[in-house]
Amino acid sequence: MPPNIGACSIVAFAEVTRLKKRRKDSAIDRREFLAATSGLLAAAVPGGSMLAPTAESKVPPLGSLAPRPSGNLRKIPIGVFDPVYKDLSLDAMLDKVTALGLEVMEIGTGGYPENHHCALDDLIADRAKAKAWQKKFEDRGIRVATLSCHGNPLHPDAKHAQKDIDTFRKTVLLAEILDVKVIVGFSGCPGGTPQDTQPNWITYRWPPEYAEMQDWQWKEKIVPYWKAQAKYAREHGIKRLAFEMHPNFAVYNPRTLLKLREAVGEEIGANCDLSHLFWQGCDPVEVIHFLGKQGAIFHAHMKDTVLYPEYVARYGVLNFAIKKEERPEASDEFRAVGYGHSATLWKSVVKAYMDVGYEGILSIENEDLILSGEVGVERAAYVLKNVRNELLEA
Repeated sequence: MPPNIGACSIVAFAEVTRLKKRRKDSAIDRREFLAATSGLLAAAVPGGSMLAPTAESKVPPLGSLAPRPSGNLRKIPIGVFDPVYKDLSLDAMLDKVTALGLEVMEIGTGGYPENHHCALDDLIADRAKAKAWQKKFEDRGIRVATLSCHGNPLHPDAKHAQKDIDTFRKTVLLAEILDVKVIVGFSGCPGGTPQDTQPNWITYRWPPEYAEMQDWQWKEKIVPYWKAQAKYAREHGIKRLAFEMHPNFAVYNPRTLLKLREAVGEEIGANCDLSHLFWQGCDPVEVIHFLGKQGAIFHAHMKDTVLYPEYVARYGVLNFAIKKEERPEASDEFRAVGYGHSATLWKSVVKAYMDVGYEGILSIENEDLILSGEVGVERAAYVLKNVRNELLEA
């Protein structure tokens, strides 16, 4: 092993050695080998950008990956989104988070991620109980920075929609009690016509009936709903609604985010989850600068995506693995931070957040199919803390 090798490199070298030995004993799949090792190598070797490179892979220009620290940079708090600990009690989860040295948390209050550690109805009904719940975090040196209610309040099914509407409004009330300034969620997606029973995600405005449906969605459903909810939130002191730019919802990229912000007001901003933007071809630093300079980033999920070039070339990017059984021929899938793109790129990402004066947190969301649960959180936290320290110490 070369002298003066860093901690990331030691871990990478050990992992590669272990898997090479395993390859002698059994037939390990190439994708599994790359998935388990390349992110570590990317974190160890400056300039490594793709988790699964091929001979045709293009490395981004060095200048775009090597941030140059300047001025007084804010130490952006690093935390975690709690659904990854859904099988743990609140106290057991806090033990884990404290041991990792994380400083803040994003807590789910309902919707798709559910509310594993936040009894929403009970807390808004009893202010003292809500404060006692919050104190459990504070006693460990952890701040509840954001509340999240990822749902679809625009769902054509009235019962589904009403449940998510109620969750959002209750989350606003809890945020007011706790003095939490940011609520995270989805924009929602309505049907394409008043008669639809399921959401209709329209991204391409031809043939013309699709343009007509999309126009109807925005005019009749999306904008009126969020104008009313932004007013409700504002009346309760909440002025930052952070929408995750997510496929299958009306807001899925920076352009649609700004479209809603322009129509509704400055209460609308981004949960800048780059994992959904990598596969769309967005440049992460450009997105942060573009939205950040407009004061439109309220929250940031820390989650990576790997693109497998051979399958992107064959199937395109709309071939995403959500379940393990979908991985063998998937073009892309979620990974822990540093396992889809290099630590050098993530250093550029954190630097970009610092440069635009981002006031939120770096919230680890782990949906890695390989490094599942706590393991993915640990690996992501390791990368993020290291690159943040390098920037602050430079």
